[in-house]
Amino acid sequence: MNVTLPDGTPLELHDGATGADAAAAIGAGLARAALAIEQDGEVRDLGAPLSEGPIRIITKRDPEALELIRHDTAHVLATAALELYPGVKISIGPPIDAGFYYDFEFPEGVTLTDDDLETLEKKMAEHVKADEPFERSDVTVEEARELFVGEDQPYKVELIDDLAAGGTTHVSLYRNGPFLDLCRGPHAPSTGKIGAFKLQSLAGAYWRGDATRQQLTRVYGTAFFDKKELAEHLERLEEAKKRDHRVLGPQLGLFTFHPVSPGAAFWLPRGTTLYNQLVAVNRRMQADRGYVEVNTPQVYEATLWETSGHWGKYKENIFTIDYEDREFGLKPMNCPGHAQLFGLQRWSYKDLPYRCAEPGQLHRREPSGTLHGLLRVRRFCQDDAHIFCREDQVAEEVQGCLDFAFAIYEAFGFPVRIDLSTRPDPEHRLGDDAFWDKTEGMLEEALTKGGYEFHVAEGEGAFYAPKIDLHLTDVLGRSWQIGTVQLDYQMPERFGLEYTGADNAQHTPVMIHRALFGSFERFIGILLEHTAGELPAWLAPTQAIVLPIADRHNEAAVAAADELRAAGVRIEVDDRSESVGRKIREAELQKIPYMLVVGDREAEDGTVAVRRHHGDDEGSIPVGELAGKLATELAPRL
Repeated sequence: MNVTLPDGTPLELHDGATGADAAAAIGAGLARAALAIEQDGEVRDLGAPLSEGPIRIITKRDPEALELIRHDTAHVLATAALELYPGVKISIGPPIDAGFYYDFEFPEGVTLTDDDLETLEKKMAEHVKADEPFERSDVTVEEARELFVGEDQPYKVELIDDLAAGGTTHVSLYRNGPFLDLCRGPHAPSTGKIGAFKLQSLAGAYWRGDATRQQLTRVYGTAFFDKKELAEHLERLEEAKKRDHRVLGPQLGLFTFHPVSPGAAFWLPRGTTLYNQLVAVNRRMQADRGYVEVNTPQVYEATLWETSGHWGKYKENIFTIDYEDREFGLKPMNCPGHAQLFGLQRWSYKDLPYRCAEPGQLHRREPSGTLHGLLRVRRFCQDDAHIFCREDQVAEEVQGCLDFAFAIYEAFGFPVRIDLSTRPDPEHRLGDDAFWDKTEGMLEEALTKGGYEFHVAEGEGAFYAPKIDLHLTDVLGRSWQIGTVQLDYQMPERFGLEYTGADNAQHTPVMIHRALFGSFERFIGILLEHTAGELPAWLAPTQAIVLPIADRHNEAAVAAADELRAAGVRIEVDDRSESVGRKIREAELQKIPYMLVVGDREAEDGTVAVRRHHGDDEGSIPVGELAGKLATELAPRL
């Protein structure tokens, strides 16, 4: 049997050879380092038999390696839990982006606490040190069911029953040490490949995400190949906790939440100022680029959502209302309303492109367990825009969207990664290959003409057309998918949209969906964590605060504030009867860019003593002179 290595080198192996055999044939060092093998686009166990064709041996240097050992560690966690808590019921334990988790139902009377995590870790360490092999076996669903019924593991039995109901006849099991699990794999060769791990937290989780089912205990953890990597990761997590926007928001007086309206922020005055500043910047930038702002209804009859296709595919995410024997939906996105608006007018090819934007409130029915501060909400405002254009205008319009996006992201110092998300598998997409070849080519042309580097995300396109996704990277190295530019041929057809062409015939426009901030809520949450609350001075909701030393200085402080406010500075006066030292400390905690102290001399001279956030003193400056300086320095950067 012949296989091919990534560099094109052929490798001859005996029939039935495995990934482990291939690694050993290349060299003893690789045989020791090998964790898994990739063939035909699938990562498999080293013990899986190979077929002829290209192979790639996975070692810890490959991006797939961490997911492997984190999956391994989840199995080791379940092993330890079964040993320490006899009678525990196990459910699922997958790897996730930053680690892994496993969900358990502990016996009656057992409530796991954070103090128990160390005990679990010690037991896990025994199994890692034992270097127990991961052994795969393929059995019939009947055999697997019998095994887990015998072990009194009802969650595994339910999973097997569901697989059988879907037509599955065989499943795979993995054993490490005393633990046997229902699992698709793959796994590294043994538990000894796990270098360093840490159990991090506990949470509640409903079985299969269903609030009507049993609540389980979820144990979160992470794993790396060495202790240094783990320590660096834990350090980043600690820094992330300090930057958590859910802490910074209330601390800085920006927003708060309350159970009376879960998933919807209550914006405080400073937060509302910040929010409105971003919306205003977006409005100005859109107007400069030929967009017109529209305002469409919040509530639509079901017929609109049926026409758009959302009633069939997305209804579970729409808040619905019954009134006068009719069913309505609260809008979760603007695109159907904009399509309806376009269809209410007559259009010529000379009128296109038509760029309409709406910073409108949207509502989505998100499960309670998924809500996360401003990052996952039920009510939000999106910088939604839709471009209706001729097909020959698509490349230019897409490039314009990308130029717009980079103007925003670069102003905030975010590195950007671009994904060209291409056709999903045939079962999950509309249109034939010719359509996808054409539309993917149109987006690729726009990216290439604009000189943008991009990565092709195979199969990640929307069901109706390919799209461009824009990912930001924050100071902690976390990636956030924020912006998107999507082609849509389906919605214009569904709504019967038309324009009169130069040939005097009717044509269907192309619709481009475009959001660059994403939602303003989510962007603010990410920005707060990226900056640790140290917002750019031009964007800070309070740019300066005047601090009178004593009550007799209040009048001069107010006069200074009025003059600066007239120059466009967002300014407050702290006229409390507190020491100026305390006022400065509190202004520092509020991360206000400028503190302006007024005492006897300043009140007499018409000056303020200027102190920047973090303690840089600039001395006393006449208020009029400072007004001119700050008007320039604090002007919007977008």
